[in-house]
Formats: sequence, C-alpha cells, structure tokens
Amino acid sequence: MGVLQLKFFAILRQFMVIYAILVSLSASASYAKCTFEGIFNFGDSNSDTGGFWAAFPACPLPNGMTYFKKPAGRATDGRLIIDFLAQGLGLPFLSPYLQSIGSDFRHGVNFATLASTVLLPNTSLFVTGISPFSLAIQLQQMKQFKHIVDQQPQGAKNLPSADIFERSLYTFYIGQNDFTSNLASLGISGVKKYLPQVVSQISSTIKELYGLGGRTFLILNLAPIGCYPSMLVELSHKKSDLDAFGCMKTYNNAVVDYNSMLKEALRQTSQDLPKATVIYVDTHAVLLELFQHPQCHGLRYGTKACCGYGGGEYNFDQRVFCAATKVINGKNATARACPDPQNYVSWDGVHATEAANKVIANTILNGSLFEPRFSLQQFCDIQPIG
Repeated sequence: MGVLQLKFFAILRQFMVIYAILVSLSASASYAKCTFEGIFNFGDSNSDTGGFWAAFPACPLPNGMTYFKKPAGRATDGRLIIDFLAQGLGLPFLSPYLQSIGSDFRHGVNFATLASTVLLPNTSLFVTGISPFSLAIQLQQMKQFKHIVDQQPQGAKNLPSADIFERSLYTFYIGQNDFTSNLASLGISGVKKYLPQVVSQISSTIKELYGLGGRTFLILNLAPIGCYPSMLVELSHKKSDLDAFGCMKTYNNAVVDYNSMLKEALRQTSQDLPKATVIYVDTHAVLLELFQHPQCHGLRYGTKACCGYGGGEYNFDQRVFCAATKVINGKNATARACPDPQNYVSWDGVHATEAANKVIANTILNGSLFEPRFSLQQFCDIQPIG
C-alpha cells in the first residue's frame, strides 16, 4: 500500500471518528428533549424560588447552605421540589415573577411567594403574617405575563415564544397557609368551614388557566401538618392524640379530609375540561412516610427541626425562627442550623429539607404519585437529579 493510500485511510478513520462523535452528540441532544417547554408554578413557601424576598428583601442565612452555598430565596437549606422537577425535565430553575433583576422567563415563571394563601387575605378569616400575593393575585400576574408575551416582538430577550402556554406544565403547591393560619384561633372545626372555598378557588383557577391555553396541570396536595415540629409545639393537644410516630392524629385526619375533597374537585374539573390533563399529586403520602420512617430513606430525624432553637424533641421555639436572634429571658437566643441537614425531614419546623424534597421529587418524576395515572416519561426524557 502506497504512502498516499495510507494517508487517505488515516484521514478516513479520523473522519469516521468525528462522524461518530457528532452522531453521539446528536443522540444525546435528542434524548434530552421534552414536550414541556416550561413550567408555570403557583404556590407558597414550599415552592417559592425567591418571590417573597424579591418583594420584601431580607433573605436570611443559612437558607441555601446545602446546594447554593448562600441564600437563594428559598425557605430551605437547598433545592425545592419545583427545582428538582425542572431539573428532571431538563429545564432551568424557575425565576420568580417578582424578581426584576436577573430573571429569565424563557422556560416559564414562578408566581409562588412565601406565606401565600388560596383565598384572598383581606378577610377576617386570616391572621397577620400572610402574604398579599394570594392565588387570585398570582393568576392576575399570569394573565399580565401572557399579555406581554403575546404582544412582544419576535426574539425579545428573556421571554418565551407565544406558543409556550400550551406546551408547559402548570403546577400548584398551595393551600397550607389557608389550613394552618387559623388553627390556633378557630380550631379544626372552624377551619373546615372554609376549606370548600379553598378547593373551589383552585378549581376555578385551573379553568381560567385552561382558557389561557394551559392543558397539563399538576396539583400537589396538603402535607401532614400534624407531624411538623412547629405545629407540635404551637398547637395544643393531648398526649393521647399522638400516634406511634409522634404526629397529631386529629390534625392529620383533617388534612386527609381536605385532600379527599381536593381530589374529588379535581376529578370534576377534569371532566369539565375535556382537552385538559388534571392530575392530583399525592405528596402527602411521601411526606408522611418520611416523617414516620426517616431511616428507611437515608434520614435520621422526622419530627425534629434542623434549624431552630431550644434543642429537645422538636428543636423549635416559635419565639425565634431559623436564622433569627431574639432576647429570651434577658439573653440573646439564636436559631442556628444543624451541620447535617441531609439527615432531617424538617428544615426549620415548617418547611422540608432538600433531602426530603429530593425524595418527593423523585416519586413525582417516576409517576408513582399521580391520580389518575400519568407518566411524565411519555413526554420527556427524564434527567437525573443530582
């Protein structure tokens, strides 16, 4: 074989190697594709990625310590369920609607804010400490956002194309503050009287979003608040009301009743919207399992807060929340974070840790929490959430 022929075959081999690499990269790119181009999220602190602190700047350390290594507008040590969901679908973290600097809305918007409620907060039902950004306000923000997108010139920076609204997931993680904000004053029986209004408002919001183009809705149900360290400290109860895992049976039973009401309302909403997919997401089941059997999921502490004050069984004192300092009995008291939040279900007595959020997110991404049955994997190549 001549020198020219050897050179030719050497070049040919190099070409084949390059071609194989390009094919591999092309396959990887197609693998990462997802039918859903964005997420529009409505919620409270359980899914707020910075909206509340954009409106009322004061994001405290040590929030964000695990993943972001700094405060990142989230009421946890790291990522939220909505962060993991976005990662699993191959999308970036959602920018808060209220954050004016550095936001990128090309793949959706997060309207959630800490302390938000489903019902309007300007009624006698609600105590102080509730966000003004109720679900109704978040819906109005969504309508304004869609109007801006529809009117935008082609190629506008940091905004999506107008067809994103039919190609996105609409997620709801809201209702906890409607349930908990008046338990101390009204009791369970008093709170139950307006819970049908909460469910009705969620259903009507879904219908309005359907009118804006939304077609796929995931609604996360209410967590077992009877296991939260904050509730165990703040709400009066008898020892006989505690189950074998240290959770309050009466309050958890009330949550189950609410979740059943929500599931039935969503079933009816789905029938009313024949072109929509309305999915009830049973995150309650996973959180209850984590509180009851944390060791089975690589954790250690269920009903004890990582970031708190007072130590003891719950490490929670309502006088001084996570990262705050107050004078108690003439001395400065600071609620500090534990060094190992990965071992806890509860971050600050009210919210879950990144470790717990990751367990819940994985069950959402594999479709095991959905009613009716629904598979995200039919629409997206689910990416690992590290």
